[in-house]
Amino acid sequence: MRIGVAATPDVALPTLNWLLTSSHELFCVISQPDRPAGRGKQVSPSSVSEWALGHNVRLLRPESSAELIGVIDELDVVITIGYGVILPRTVLVLPRHGFINLHFSLLPAFRGAAPVQRAIENGEVETGVSVFLLDQGMDTGPIYRKEKIVIEKEWRTQEVLSALAILGPRVIDETLNDIALGVEPVAQNGAISYAKKISKTEALIDWHLDAEIIVRKIRAFYPAPGAWTNWRGESFKINQARVADLALTSGEISSANNEIYVGCGGSRSVVLVSVVPSGKREMTAQEWYRGAKLSIGATFG
Repeated sequence: MRIGVAATPDVALPTLNWLLTSSHELFCVISQPDRPAGRGKQVSPSSVSEWALGHNVRLLRPESSAELIGVIDELDVVITIGYGVILPRTVLVLPRHGFINLHFSLLPAFRGAAPVQRAIENGEVETGVSVFLLDQGMDTGPIYRKEKIVIEKEWRTQEVLSALAILGPRVIDETLNDIALGVEPVAQNGAISYAKKISKTEALIDWHLDAEIIVRKIRAFYPAPGAWTNWRGESFKINQARVADLALTSGEISSANNEIYVGCGGSRSVVLVSVVPSGKREMTAQEWYRGAKLSIGATFG
């Protein structure tokens, strides 16, 4: 098949790498225009744009979806992976078999921008990928293929996304075979849920919540925007933590047995594992605690 890929984040790279070695023709890559990124807000290409430039694949960075008309009309299919642009029907119908999307949830659960994050936050023990035919709804199109994985207990969003990205090429390959054989996608069924984008404000930790809920949020919000709390008037990120059976006042910081505890709602606390104090590098909680010179009764928040 003659294929285009519309994508922006690095989770698309395993599928792109597979396409280069497959029997299919990767005609073009479509990504968002270069945007300001990082602390310095320097204009930078997306991970997918960098990949296309490095592999000498035709790269399109349209400011408007209308720019694709007359360019992708002869393609068999376009695969979208986190492209981040809602495409109008006038564009969706251009390729022979339309657009298919690799979505990182078991649809119709967790439709939207942050499916992995919301699955972890919700306490799900499994997730997966769904490949579906794009329509004008928000992840509502009929499904070609699904594949499940188990969410390991310590996995954060970064680890789950990596596992799903690696799974992607096989499920895309099976879907392309289905399309070639004339297999029709099946309408979604089951309980519908939504996964809205996570704001920095939402990632602020409420230490009155149960320890399990807090740890799920820390796992879900890593690496971006990152779960955080207030410490001496500045932002303090927590990248990794686990639940402990130790009762402390909500937000209270304590040390015992070379572990750093923070009190939560109820009778449990969290053990801090990895943290990022404002303006500093990531470090172990023990490193931070030794340098912080905390007084008795010190608290976050």
